[in-house]
Parts: sequence; C-alpha cells; structure tokens
Amino acid sequence: MDRPDAPLVITFAAPSTLRVSLPTDQIVGADDEHGHARVAFGGMRFVGVEGERLVFVREREVLPDALLSPARSHVMHLEIAWVALVISNGRQVWPNPTSTVRSRRSDSSG
Repeated sequence: MDRPDAPLVITFAAPSTLRVSLPTDQIVGADDEHGHARVAFGGMRFVGVEGERLVFVREREVLPDALLSPARSHVMHLEIAWVALVISNGRQVWPNPTSTVRSRRSDSSG
C-alpha cells in the first residue's frame, strides 16, 4: 500500500501579514503561531535555489483532477528573504544546517 510522503513544511521568516501566492490546492496544514506563518504542502518537493529564490515542484496532486484548475502552476518560487526554514520528510533541507551560507532576511516590512 502506498503511503503519501510527509508534507513539505515551510516556515516563513516574514511576518504572517506578508501576502504570498501559494498553490492552495496543495496546502494540507497551516498555522501562524508566534507571528510567522508555517504552511504544509502535500505533493510538493524542494528542488533547490535559483538566484535569490527557493524552487519547489508539484510531484503529485492532493485533490482529484475534477477540483483542479487546468491553469495551475507546477513550480513554486519563494524569495529567500521570506523563508526561515524548509522541512521535507521530517528533515531540514533549507537552509542546509552544515552550510556556511545563511539565508538573507529582509528587515523591511514592505
């Protein structure tokens, strides 16, 4: 029997008032404790960094095809400054805890 992977969890560094376009059909959980949003996605995978953005791809659908928009995006890009932490299958995948490169966080609110 196939078991779905643990959700991909993104903790945002920016205040929870930040408005970010996310694939809402892939969201399986969310909270905004401590002033920062944490969003869990089913069927998404972190693939790396391109320039100043984190890149995620849709690997499988969470909802039935009949409920999905044919115009949905299959790639999600998030500015590095917006994200504090990415966890995949229970492991931190960004920032790499052994890397000397740290995320750049914006101190501006707008």
